[in-house]
Amino acid sequence: MEWANDGKSKGGVLAHLERLEIQVNRSRKNSEDLQRAQAVEGALRTKIHKLRCLRDELRAEAKQRQARIKASAANVEPDQTLEISEQEVAERRRENVKAILRAYRFTGLSGKLTSRGFCVCISTAFEGNLLDSYFVDLVIQKPLRIHHHSIPVFIPLEEISAKYLQTNIQHFLFCLCEYLNAYAGRKYQADRLQSDFAAFLAGPLRRNSLCNLLSFTYKVELQGQSVPFCARLRYKDLTTTLPTDVTVTYQGTDALSPSWEEQRASHENLFFSKPLHQVFTSFARKGEKLDMSLVS
Repeated sequence: MEWANDGKSKGGVLAHLERLEIQVNRSRKNSEDLQRAQAVEGALRTKIHKLRCLRDELRAEAKQRQARIKASAANVEPDQTLEISEQEVAERRRENVKAILRAYRFTGLSGKLTSRGFCVCISTAFEGNLLDSYFVDLVIQKPLRIHHHSIPVFIPLEEISAKYLQTNIQHFLFCLCEYLNAYAGRKYQADRLQSDFAAFLAGPLRRNSLCNLLSFTYKVELQGQSVPFCARLRYKDLTTTLPTDVTVTYQGTDALSPSWEEQRASHENLFFSKPLHQVFTSFARKGEKLDMSLVS
């Protein structure tokens, strides 16, 4: 019984020693972990301190630079800064104009630089025939303005300028060129009708200054008879050379024979689709029979 009790007591002591050893090991491990954590924390604190010092240095340097910039700006007069800015804008516009003039040289637009800005020459043409030329003298400043020009008064120059001159000078020039070429084309057709086909006209050709309203009486031979027709051509679109409204009536009687009515309708189609001189060329070539191949 004594040995059994001794065994139990010994077993109890050994177990207690094992428990104490485990506790010591745990305590040692916790101590090592704590030391490592303290070492890491110390390193981080050192790094944070260095970063804060670097931040303070950068802030100080930034403040010094801002102070130098303000001091430099204070030494420059506001008017001088504005003058430099306007000069840069004007120079940039001048370079853009040079590029435009070079690009448009073969499109009927040409020009040259002047002491104030630049002068653009617009050469009009119709069917390969060179016609009149017009110029616009522009002053490069803010805003751009027209110093002098030779554009006819019935061309809506002010309206075109208000829309495009300040925002898109290329479109301003193209739009102006379109109006002028269309006017020159209409005038060319009316002049050709008066000069080359006067034998067909019964009375004068009536036209306004813009040549967008033409009226005339003409004669053609139909079935051995000289038939007079009255034509009224209106060009609502001032950028076109073909009429938008055409009215052809027969002069002399209220009613037309079917053949004459057919010819009247074919005349309207021709005036809608072809220039005046081409229509009358057809009359002259075919006599009483129109060249309907001209109608497209």
